[in-house]
Amino acid sequence: MTRAALFDLDDTLFDHRGCAHAALSAVYESQSCFQSMTFAALEQAHADFLEQLHAEVMLGRVSVDVARIERFRRLLHAAGANAAGEDPAAVALLYRDTYRQRRRAVAGAAALMAAVKRHVPIGVVSNNVLDEQQEKLRICGLDQFVDELVVSAEVGVSKPDPEIFRVAMNRLGVSAQQTVMVGDSWAADIEGARAAGIRAIWFNPTGAVAPDSAADVEQLRSLEPADEVLRVILGKARTESRRRAASSNGRRCLSGNWPVRNFAGRRRVRSS
Repeated sequence: MTRAALFDLDDTLFDHRGCAHAALSAVYESQSCFQSMTFAALEQAHADFLEQLHAEVMLGRVSVDVARIERFRRLLHAAGANAAGEDPAAVALLYRDTYRQRRRAVAGAAALMAAVKRHVPIGVVSNNVLDEQQEKLRICGLDQFVDELVVSAEVGVSKPDPEIFRVAMNRLGVSAQQTVMVGDSWAADIEGARAAGIRAIWFNPTGAVAPDSAADVEQLRSLEPADEVLRVILGKARTESRRRAASSNGRRCLSGNWPVRNFAGRRRVRSS
């Protein structure tokens, strides 16, 4: 039985991708040097630099603000900007201000969390710094549903390390068998949760192909409608599916085509 639900935050409950797109659009339009690149190329370069520097932030080597300025210094350099004529701090500030103005939850997140909260406690597990994630939850009105917020910068390990999931479970007082994890990152959320023995649900709004098609992982394309998604999270949809499959197999057995084992242990089909 599911007794606790864990969620990723960015791009599962909080629309980081949408906020980042809006912020980067403002930056793109403000700097003439970026016009030498397509917006898609700028997005990819920005994502690459963000990933590189985020690791440094998580290790405590640089602050979030310093990393943001460095990210845009690298981005300006990649676009061929004159270092003496462009101010990466000003560009970083424009990005930050626009991002903050556009902060919003993923569609359906609040209603879903309210529905889940009526049944089981909720934990949020995120690779980020505490104050940043606390503010996102508060601005989006999601903090009222969260019993435990576990962030990598606080506990010293990041997803997909199973330890960060164990910290969340310990705080909620549940076992892996009683827990479900919902997240959009296959590498961080799904593989990490499964390594910790937790049932994982992949939030896959783009319909991407699962990296491991053989993995027994349920998928969600949307967080809406809340009642249907709730059934998946609580495991009721899976239980019903298995019951239907078992019932179907039973009907096939009664029809005269069913697998049995002979005394040698080999599988054979007995028909009437």
